[in-house]
Amino acid sequence: MGVPDADGQGPPDGLPGLPPEWGRVVVPDDASALADEARQVRRELRRARTAAGRRTGTLRLGLPALILLVSVLITLAGLAAVTWPRATRSGAPTVLPHGGGAAPQPVGPLPALDLVGADDVPVPLRSMLPAMIILTDACACAEQVTAAAGAAPPGVTVVTVTAGRRAGSASVPGVRPLGDPAGGLRSYLHLSAQPGIAPALLVDRQGSLVRVVPELGPLSDYRADLARLAG
Repeated sequence: MGVPDADGQGPPDGLPGLPPEWGRVVVPDDASALADEARQVRRELRRARTAAGRRTGTLRLGLPALILLVSVLITLAGLAAVTWPRATRSGAPTVLPHGGGAAPQPVGPLPALDLVGADDVPVPLRSMLPAMIILTDACACAEQVTAAAGAAPPGVTVVTVTAGRRAGSASVPGVRPLGDPAGGLRSYLHLSAQPGIAPALLVDRQGSLVRVVPELGPLSDYRADLARLAG
C-alpha cells in the first residue's frame, strides 16, 4: 500500500532526513488515501479563518464605541471647565485663614472703590493705605475693633465699612468709619454678611490685599500681619 523507506529505517528516496521522533514514515502509492486527512486540514483552516473574522469584526465594532466614549469624556471636561467657579480667575482674592508667623503673601489687589465718609463725601479707598479694613455691617464688634485700632502701628489706618450710604459712628478712637452704598467691597470678596461676624482686610501700601481674615477674633490671630503693613 505504501512505500517505506529503503532500509526500513531511513527516509524514502527523494525525501530529506526527518526527525527520528516522527517514527516511521510511509508514503502511499495512491494520493486518494490522504483524502480524509485533507478534509480534516480544510476544516481546521475554515475554523481558523472564521475565528479570525470574528476577532476582526469585534475590533471594528469596538473602535467606534471607544471613539464615542472619548468624545463624551472630552465634552464633559469642557462643561466642567465652563461651569466651574471662577472666583480666582476673575481676580477676586482668596480668603485665607491665619498664616501663623510666616510673612503674608499677596492674594489679590484692593479694588479702586470710592466709599462715603461721615460727611457724605466720596472717599477713595486706596487713599488710606496701608490699612486694616473691617466690615462691620453685620457686627459692630466694638471690642475687636478697639483692639485692632490699639495694635495698629503708626501709618496704618483702621477703617470700618458698613453697607449703605451712611457711615458708622466714630465711636472708636483712631478708626475711620465709611459707608459702602453699592456693597462693592463685599461683592468683590464674595463675602455675604453673617450676623455677629466682622471680616477684615489687611492691605499694604501698594494696594495688595495680603490677607483676608474671615472673622475678626483675638488680636493674637493677626497681630504679626498687622505690624508688617507698616513696612
